[in-house]
Amino acid sequence: MTDATGRPGLWRIVLVAAAVMAVSMGLRQCFGLFLGPSTVELGASAAAFGFAVALHNLVWGLSQPVVGALGDRFGARPVLLGCGLLYTAGLLLFAASGNGFVALDLGIGLLTGLGIAGTGFGVLLGAVSRAAPPERRGLLVGLVSGASSAGVLVLAPLGEALIAAAGWRDAALAFAGVCGAMVALSLLLGGAPTGGAAQQAAAPAPGAWNAARTAMAHPGFVAMSVAFLACGFQLMFITTHLPRFLGLCGLAPSVGAAALAVIGVCNAIGSYVFGVLGQRYSPKRLLAGIYATRTAAILLYLNTPVSEASTLVFAAVMGATWLGVVPLVSALIGRLFGLANFSLLFGLAFVCHQIGGFAGSWMGGIVLDATGGYDAAWWALVGIGAAAALLQWPMDDRPRPADGRPREAAI
Repeated sequence: MTDATGRPGLWRIVLVAAAVMAVSMGLRQCFGLFLGPSTVELGASAAAFGFAVALHNLVWGLSQPVVGALGDRFGARPVLLGCGLLYTAGLLLFAASGNGFVALDLGIGLLTGLGIAGTGFGVLLGAVSRAAPPERRGLLVGLVSGASSAGVLVLAPLGEALIAAAGWRDAALAFAGVCGAMVALSLLLGGAPTGGAAQQAAAPAPGAWNAARTAMAHPGFVAMSVAFLACGFQLMFITTHLPRFLGLCGLAPSVGAAALAVIGVCNAIGSYVFGVLGQRYSPKRLLAGIYATRTAAILLYLNTPVSEASTLVFAAVMGATWLGVVPLVSALIGRLFGLANFSLLFGLAFVCHQIGGFAGSWMGGIVLDATGGYDAAWWALVGIGAAAALLQWPMDDRPRPADGRPREAAI
């Protein structure tokens, strides 16, 4: 599966990226399954667990531009290997430590946060975007983005079953083994980028710095990034706290695992569909539609008796719009600035997403500890989602390369 130059072929890059994405994102989407069992043994509160997941998101976001720039310069494989080992170490620390700070803040918060920065969206989508021809880029980016939830389809039921049968520590240890297999798989990806946009990505640091300055001065990029914050706020609250919320509503733990699995299935479909739609219609308007749809779904869920059926319908709607934002944000970054510094610029936008994720997951734990329920947290999700839709719709999406001069769209 190589091209005429001996470099990894397009489909090899896509398949390896999709598999790594499935494991990396699938593992983190299962953190909520450990909220009850681990906190009891570690003597930690729901807010402490929520803070650890929030720290994971914040570390991920803040390190993403740096890790992305390394991927632009040296290629995806070395970044995947290094960050994959950090991810595995974080899960091992969580499984083995009896100290709440070490297990949660250092294991889940710091190490897995650094780990996913190099095994998630920015580096992998940068590799796929540079390898794919323009007419297929959105489709393939959507395909890889959708794979991010294929993992949770398997890992959520597996984690729930392992926790029930063997305890949360053995379940976390098993997840560390899965993460180690992901590291080995990363060896199949190519080395440093060569030629075309990838060669530009290897430019000296001032090129990357100029690209970052240009992006931060572009009003459309800023608006998109701020709206991206709302995305992280909503999704990380749901990922972290939905299983506990359902337990408070009297539903079995299996319903939470099933909801995460439904989100995974529908996200795989939705990401692919939005990747295709983003090449035919306005990505900024599609993004606004996603934020509005999610907010409407939350409103309906809040005003309907919580049951297994209503939860699975809600999960299906949220899943269909879950990571459909990623190929659309990727398309806008490529359109605005080209692909030479794609991973860096995606990382800059992703900082906002992860600040939102930090706030959403931590806020949920604070509200639960303070009120014994999640009502106020759900209404916060409604308000921030509506604001994101209104901000995203009129976004300025006129292209502007690193030198600041107008040009034709890159994709």
